[in-house]
Amino acid sequence: MNIREMMEKRETEMLSPYATLSIYSKGRDRPEEECDVRTVFQRDRDRILHSKSFRRLKDKTQVFLSPQGDHYRNRLTHTLEVSQIARTIAKALCLNEDLVEAIALGHDLGHTPFGHAGERALNKIHPGGFAHYKQSVRVVEVLEKNGEGLNLTKEVRDGILNHRTSGHPATLEGQVVRFSDKMAYIHHDMDDAQRAGIITEDDIPITLRILLGENTRDRLNTFIHDIIENSTGKDHITMSDDIQEGLNDMRTLMFHNVYENPVAKSEEKKAVHMLEEMYEYYNSFPNEMSTEYRELIARGEKKEQVVCDYLSGMTDQYAMEKFRELFIPVGWNIL
Repeated sequence: MNIREMMEKRETEMLSPYATLSIYSKGRDRPEEECDVRTVFQRDRDRILHSKSFRRLKDKTQVFLSPQGDHYRNRLTHTLEVSQIARTIAKALCLNEDLVEAIALGHDLGHTPFGHAGERALNKIHPGGFAHYKQSVRVVEVLEKNGEGLNLTKEVRDGILNHRTSGHPATLEGQVVRFSDKMAYIHHDMDDAQRAGIITEDDIPITLRILLGENTRDRLNTFIHDIIENSTGKDHITMSDDIQEGLNDMRTLMFHNVYENPVAKSEEKKAVHMLEEMYEYYNSFPNEMSTEYRELIARGEKKEQVVCDYLSGMTDQYAMEKFRELFIPVGWNIL
């Protein structure tokens, strides 16, 4: 018995009857020889962690576009916080932590530069529409590894696709990530907004603070404990009604006070304009995209989709650099 087989055996002995066991995975689209050390979900986690799209998350906006400060979250730190919260819950519920971690690390791989403003811009201008959760699946199935994809298991891809609020993950591990994503961004976006002076604790209704906690740390703690207490021994992940309502109320408050706040969003129109202009440009001149994207078109992928892939994969800084290169004149210099 090799190391992987011992870990698979340990899962059958120690995990909840509702957990997703590695040995019973629905597998990959392209069959592969098993690793002698890692389970299938561990391999998926590692593939995501070493992917180019994962590394680019460090330079993509979470909420505040190009914030002046070292401690504001970006898309990568958000992803890591989701992973940490999800693993805490999964461990307490005796679920498969490796599957949870793989889904969490991959859930935002398809996010655009400039946060949800970039997503809205591409959804508006691209004929096929755009949603980051669908693009995240496209990244791991098609775009990574120069068009080969990462060949992840069906369970990981299902969790990535269904991490959105309206999603319905097929596994409890996917359900944990779905809740953890929402808890994470409400927690850290509130923290960042307070750091930026956009909102204070006094802006949160006293009834919510009494129910959930007096600060961001206490509220996150409340959410995590509530999920664990209400999901133990069940075949689904759930919260108590009052804490679920409180979470939803916090989300609504964040939309009104932060996500739609003109101070926080002051530069978004410029970002949207840049993506719209570059979308039109690269559709007219697709040969100016990177080689790997030109090769996708040569393989038969629709040009408009590949342009969308190219733009959504850009970091904030790279998108601004390309825009300057394409549309801002460079001063003439006599040698």
